[in-house]
Amino acid sequence: MQSHTHTPAAIFGNQCRYVIPLFQRPYVWTRDDQWAPLWDDVRTLAERVLEAPPGYGAAPVPPHFLGAIVLDQQLVPAGFLTVRHVVDGQQRLTTLQLLLDAAQDVTERYGNMLDAERLKMLVLNQPQVTQHPDEVFKVWPTDRDQAAFRAAMDNSTAMPAELVDSRISQARAFFVDRITEWCEPTGDPDKAAARLSALAQALHAHLKLVVIDLEPGDNAQVIFETLNHRGAPLLAADLVKNLLFQRAQAEQLDVGAIYSQHWAPLDTDYWRELTAQGRLYRPRIDVFLNYWLTMKLLREVPSDRIFIDFRDHVATAPVALPGLMAELASDAAVFSTLDALPASSVPGRFYYRVIQALDTRAVMPVLLWLLRWPGDQLPVEQRDKALNAIESWLVRRTLARLTGKNINQTILELLKALERPGPASAGDRTEQFLAEQRSDARLWPDDDLVRRSLESGPVYTALLRARLRMVLEALEDDLRTDYGEGQPAPRRLTVEHILPQAWRQNWPIASDDVSASLDRDRLVHVLGNLTLVSGRLNPALSNRPWTKDDGAGKRDYLLEHSSLKLNAKVIKEHPTAWSDDDIRARTAALTERLLALWPRPSTPEPIPVSASAFDPQVGGAEPDDEDDVAAPSHTGKYQRLWRWLRAQEGDRIELAFEQVEQILDVPLPRSARVHLTHWYGYEGTALGRAIRDAGWRASGVDLVEQRLTFVRADAETEEA
Repeated sequence: MQSHTHTPAAIFGNQCRYVIPLFQRPYVWTRDDQWAPLWDDVRTLAERVLEAPPGYGAAPVPPHFLGAIVLDQQLVPAGFLTVRHVVDGQQRLTTLQLLLDAAQDVTERYGNMLDAERLKMLVLNQPQVTQHPDEVFKVWPTDRDQAAFRAAMDNSTAMPAELVDSRISQARAFFVDRITEWCEPTGDPDKAAARLSALAQALHAHLKLVVIDLEPGDNAQVIFETLNHRGAPLLAADLVKNLLFQRAQAEQLDVGAIYSQHWAPLDTDYWRELTAQGRLYRPRIDVFLNYWLTMKLLREVPSDRIFIDFRDHVATAPVALPGLMAELASDAAVFSTLDALPASSVPGRFYYRVIQALDTRAVMPVLLWLLRWPGDQLPVEQRDKALNAIESWLVRRTLARLTGKNINQTILELLKALERPGPASAGDRTEQFLAEQRSDARLWPDDDLVRRSLESGPVYTALLRARLRMVLEALEDDLRTDYGEGQPAPRRLTVEHILPQAWRQNWPIASDDVSASLDRDRLVHVLGNLTLVSGRLNPALSNRPWTKDDGAGKRDYLLEHSSLKLNAKVIKEHPTAWSDDDIRARTAALTERLLALWPRPSTPEPIPVSASAFDPQVGGAEPDDEDDVAAPSHTGKYQRLWRWLRAQEGDRIELAFEQVEQILDVPLPRSARVHLTHWYGYEGTALGRAIRDAGWRASGVDLVEQRLTFVRADAETEEA
């Protein structure tokens, strides 16, 4: 590459075009962060020019450096304008053009025509040397900004209403206002003209940029990453976009068509809005890419490695670039619809309860995976079964007050268990995977564990308010039958204690025993004493007694003002009193309804594998090939495993790698411990062929834990 320092006159003075490739990010500079500081610098420079003594021998006005730009010269036929692609610095070049055009416009109105013409030469090419009307512009932005840029640079017409709010339009208007205010055109005309002349000279000759021209063979993508990925405020998605389209250009693909079909929908303000990811707020498109990469790579992707891991994935992806981008765009479309999912649908309910209320965003990769498949590959009933299983697993763990740590690791293992066999039986596999978990950190709590936790557990103080509210909303929705109006429970209601926390004021107990009071203090926070009311009704209920002779008791207020089924049931069943025993009874009843709302399947009995079963001479009778004429024979060093698998009677067998080695009586090759393809690559590995020929498949191979599951092939077909 070659590096030179140039003034705007040297950069824009010739008939040339600086084209910003469509895969670059749109114009994102703002007034406070960039426009105002730039104008302050330029104004100061113009005032120094204005104050500089005339004549030779005077100290020159020191230049002001604007930074660096990186350009990649394009091959064009003779007679055409010189064209350079802007590899880096497009924000700076675009802003400089808007500033130059604003100065030219104001100077044409209030200054000398010679100064105006000198500035005009820096923003427009001569029409007679162009092939297309847009080629008059020396800088040409990305697709998204072209209409606004074209209108902004046309000084003869007003900005269309639909483009007024664009950053391009706002930037030019800002510079016009500041230049006009600075030159004071309503005062002395000569003074205004002198100021504008100094401004034109400053813009023309006293600004400096470092221009880096790439030479043939220079890798534009590597230079772009080096300049921007370490510290510059680029989104990870900006780097990803640049990488993808640099490759598309290098592969001589139709970049414009690929952009329009796959990336244009991602170049909107919606995708650059900040959204929550844990305790941080990050651009929505970066959050999506984080989840998408986790789903694809089946491992955690730190937020600061999104681009690096994406780049590595692109380098090894088994699909061509257009296919990869189509897949990415399709999954992004799915992600963008999550907030608009129907509340009555299983995915919509899952998104509200798990992602929003439980705030368990670690499950987003598996949610994205389940929603990405069309119905002919993942039946709706299997998709919903998987979502219901995950929701039940998480809600039951919440109700049982089990740890929420390391959920992301469980989700990653679930994704691995789903990815290999494909989506057709995802619901069955999800349910089975979660039901088989045994450790405290992964357990799917059974009914007894949830009952014990809720029986006397202070859910009001133990659960975050959003989580508790969601549980009560689910109970309310469950009471709303098909005979009703079909409306779900209102959101954002408040949690109310039926027996108030300050119960001593109006809810005395017969016994003076201190322990009885302590028991009631604990009882006040259990599930059976909680309900939902509106934010306005909550303070009105306060510490009122259950009933009052004047009709102003808590029951009376609920009867008159609440339309919730939860409250109607309590009102109907307790016309005169609300006692400690009523709280216990309601807790038990609500618990049973919660267990029905979020069911858990019975735990399947694991296939017993005794120590002696690892000896092929003891592990079962020799398979009778005469009774199974379709079974292929097998020879080779993995024949012992083939024989052992043929002798097994179950459909699923979980083994450690060491146990497989006991069966083989030889160590596994190192590649089997570090490469999944050694187990799954049936056409390329002897081990894979032995498993296949025995009528089994390797599933859920975990290279970290060094374990796997053998699944009988015909059983898997029936299951699918």
